[in-house]
Amino acid sequence: MRSIGTTDLSVHPIALGTNVFGWTADKETSFAILDAYTEAGGNFIDTADVYPYWVTGESTSESFIGEWMATRRNRDTLVLATKVGTLEGLKGLAPRTIRTAVENSLRRLRTDRIDLYWAHVDDTDTPLAESLGAFGELVTEGKVRHVGASNYAADRLAEALKVAREEGLPAYVALQQPYNLVERGYEGELRDVVEREGLSSTPYFGLARGFLTGKYAPGVTVDSPRAAQAARYLKFEYGLRTLEALAKVAAERGVKPATVALAWLAAQPTITSAITSARDLTQLGPLVAAAELTLSDDELALLDEASRP
Repeated sequence: MRSIGTTDLSVHPIALGTNVFGWTADKETSFAILDAYTEAGGNFIDTADVYPYWVTGESTSESFIGEWMATRRNRDTLVLATKVGTLEGLKGLAPRTIRTAVENSLRRLRTDRIDLYWAHVDDTDTPLAESLGAFGELVTEGKVRHVGASNYAADRLAEALKVAREEGLPAYVALQQPYNLVERGYEGELRDVVEREGLSSTPYFGLARGFLTGKYAPGVTVDSPRAAQAARYLKFEYGLRTLEALAKVAAERGVKPATVALAWLAAQPTITSAITSARDLTQLGPLVAAAELTLSDDELALLDEASRP
């Protein structure tokens, strides 16, 4: 287990992303995935009020998780994270929006508290102090334990942390952003802020929308809603090099390429837990296996060099 920043939140190196719940995974499958993840030692579940509203018109992911926790009676064994700011009708981080959204999420999740409440996207139209103040009220009330920033630029994250310090408001304890072997924009100013301020990173798109699972290759058709986005990396030499390096390490270790890709991500500076999702049990196994795989310095270097543009 690893700690998120300086908080008392102790989480598994692999977080379960649940944006597929109610989209490409029905309720029965979602429950099976949640069961298998926790049975494998996982305890960090990441959702959002907008998952997968864009497809179903409902916040199905939160509802599924709430029902599952209620039937399993395991809420106290989990670190539960959800998000506010992008749901239709509740966009942005104005205090009233945050208040309405958190009450809705708590009801759907059937819980009295959210362990980590993410600002899903930055809101430049609302003063940072107002948003942080609203989060602070929720912390005081016990409805939220800690807050995090998702999809913030380096300068805005630094400014939010400064405002929190100066005004005595809750500070973001973690950052959520895209990061994987073929999307490495995090390695720069953003990571510098996270490292300097003692935050943790829990990146999403750890498998580059499925590209790093090893199922993509020139001329191969993949049945996935994200296939077009993932396959674009095949156009770049570094994308092909990365697949070759993953295949080499995976074959030598007797694991799947996805396991290696997530193990690489979990080994990077500031990374506490890599968020990844599965639409069925066959996809889940290689993902949670990454927590047990420690790559050697030579393997990390091989992957690092192969994946650089």
